Amino acid sequence: MEIIYTALGLGLLTGFHCVGMCGPIALVLPLNNKTWGTKIFSALLYNIGRTITYATMGGIFGIIGAGFSMAGFQRWISIVMGAFMIATVIFPKINHMLYKGTGDSKFMNMIKKQLAKYFQQASYKSLFITGLLNGLLPCGMVYMAIAGAIAVGSLQGSILFMALFGLGTIPMMFLMSMLGNFASFKLKRVINKAIPVIVIVVGLLFILRGLELGIMFISPPAKKLEVHKMKKDTTVQGETKYINKSAGASDGK
Repeated sequence: MEIIYTALGLGLLTGFHCVGMCGPIALVLPLNNKTWGTKIFSALLYNIGRTITYATMGGIFGIIGAGFSMAGFQRWISIVMGAFMIATVIFPKINHMLYKGTGDSKFMNMIKKQLAKYFQQASYKSLFITGLLNGLLPCGMVYMAIAGAIAVGSLQGSILFMALFGLGTIPMMFLMSMLGNFASFKLKRVINKAIPVIVIVVGLLFILRGLELGIMFISPPAKKLEVHKMKKDTTVQGETKYINKSAGASDGK
């Protein structure tokens, strides 16, 4: 349950962040402005497209997280991903390196060309595809969400995490498309100052989750493998006794 709240909270925070970063894209979207209904539907299509891309990322990186979990590294990957989140705040150059590594790649240049192509159109299809492509653009907050998705440790959980993250970004991006650049410069400054703090808090939550300290909702206790093994052994012994007893009864006949 804490994972759900974390994903939605991170998404909502990212939505505020996007007002200053990705907001210009939302402002110039070629929405269908014939009626308020068509305008709203157009904006929703764009944002649903972004959310689908985030959920797909959750599936891709969820495979990695699930692999670590199956190998018995679940708690350690949660700690490492949490530490990574905190490190990006303490050492901003990490984010710069991530941007440099992805933003100038051939794949990303192709995405940007496709975005420019669909921006010239004003159809529902083009808006949906624009949202899909926009979800692939380099973004520090998306990197944080991906780290969280890997730390979840399961394919379904990672998909859910990224889908909820995407849904959390929709309210602010939707309002941006509908009402324009309504956020004041002062509000943007406050949000930008709050983002590093929230990222550190989320990172700490993942570290605590990996430490398995027995704190309800924050750091659940480790599974009692010894107890599980004892129960299993007891069950096996019980089945053996039952089989021996049945065999004895059969011999008696």
